[in-house]
Amino acid sequence: MSEFLYIYRGPEAARSPEAAQQALQKWMAWLKELSEKGHLKDSGHPLELNSKLVQGKRKTIVDGPFAEAKDLICGYTLVEARDLQQAAELAKGCPILEVEGEVEVRPILQL
Repeated sequence: MSEFLYIYRGPEAARSPEAAQQALQKWMAWLKELSEKGHLKDSGHPLELNSKLVQGKRKTIVDGPFAEAKDLICGYTLVEARDLQQAAELAKGCPILEVEGEVEVRPILQL
């Protein structure tokens, strides 16, 4: 088994408290399913929208976010799967896809 990072991208949607609670329940159910099947290594965390970018030899600090609203990275999860294809198939259950978000699946390079 190998490790993969799910990077969640999607629009930051204004939601009612009820809709936010329903979304949270979907996320928790999906993560529980991954865990029960032995794929969840670290459930990760949602990320705040504000950020800093340190760049170049001058070590310049710039305020973020740095992507268009539709491409904002909003969280991550670490999973275990036999290969990249299985990791991508497992990502199909992610609730962010229901709101036209994306899950980038990246293999963790073992050094």
